[in-house]
Amino acid sequence: MFEMKYPKKVRLGDITIRDGFQHEEKFISTDAKVRYVEELILAGFKRVEVTNFGNPKRMPQFKDADEVFKRIRNSKRLQKAGVNWDEIELTAITIRERAVDRAIQARKEGYGPDRILMMVSTDEQHHYANSGTTLPDYWREAERCIKKAADAGIKMCGCVSTIWGSPISGPTELKEAVEFSKRWLDIGAADIEHADHDGSAPPDQVYKYFSMILDALPNTDLHVAHFHVTRGWGCANVLAALQAGIDIFEGTLGGIGGQPANFVDDTPVGGTGAYYYKDPNVVGLVCMEDMLVMMDEMGIETGIDVDRVLELGRLMEKTIGRRLRSEAILNGRIPKQPRSEFMRAGLAELKEKLGEKPGQKFPEEWEK
Repeated sequence: MFEMKYPKKVRLGDITIRDGFQHEEKFISTDAKVRYVEELILAGFKRVEVTNFGNPKRMPQFKDADEVFKRIRNSKRLQKAGVNWDEIELTAITIRERAVDRAIQARKEGYGPDRILMMVSTDEQHHYANSGTTLPDYWREAERCIKKAADAGIKMCGCVSTIWGSPISGPTELKEAVEFSKRWLDIGAADIEHADHDGSAPPDQVYKYFSMILDALPNTDLHVAHFHVTRGWGCANVLAALQAGIDIFEGTLGGIGGQPANFVDDTPVGGTGAYYYKDPNVVGLVCMEDMLVMMDEMGIETGIDVDRVLELGRLMEKTIGRRLRSEAILNGRIPKQPRSEFMRAGLAELKEKLGEKPGQKFPEEWEK
């Protein structure tokens, strides 16, 4: 009667290489991107977000999008490990139709993504700031793109943003986000990414929203929870979504990520314009290492090698060049065995001197 209710098995997607790296103000090498994708797949991830096929002039972090995909598809490490590509889903972000066309062409050439993503915001001002279109015009574009992507054998994920509020227009209505989710499915999206892109969702509203979603669209295969931690609520929101019944989550190594950077190496670039927060260095996404350790302690099956991911997190700090957000990197997993190196000598002798039995924890007279 005291057991918390939540799914006992989840599916985790790692989005470090795209959503994590897009916020970095230095170019992450193609070698590093490929290596981390390989390592993530070998650690057990079946869903990995690889790159963005958008205009590289605005996002030079992804100027190597085609090469990254080609090298992953031809990876000798993954081939040697016996990776079954039928079990792996590689995603690319394609916010506008030109990017969708790039992804389709890459697929036709044998190396492109299995899944792509387009995004709407329930706040039209936020949507216009990110995509440059009105909502009705974008919905028509998305419907076209879904059809031609399907013809090329690519699934479309429809992302809904500003669910819990907009950094531009302020409060939003949860019921509108439910309606937007239905619309994505109506035009053929394979699944929905429910995104808190600016970290404005408190856990009670996360629980309320996903309860509404599962009442309206009860198939959990359709729903991906995506949380930022601008205000530090990431894992709390994961727990709230779990309790509502959601079982697909995304995160990044070290909790890196945010908006596309406005500065890469020594050059100012377009990115997505002004940031929605004072310090771009303190925002990020749900930390994969911390989420994994939390779920492991809760007895949730993830299919992921937790220790291998913790090691990847340590390597990522060297790649990025700074201390990242993961508490699990600092403190490790919860000990399951006695740690003799921290035991103070003399306890057994003191208990014997006091006439106490081994393992006795209360005064003997209390037991009478």
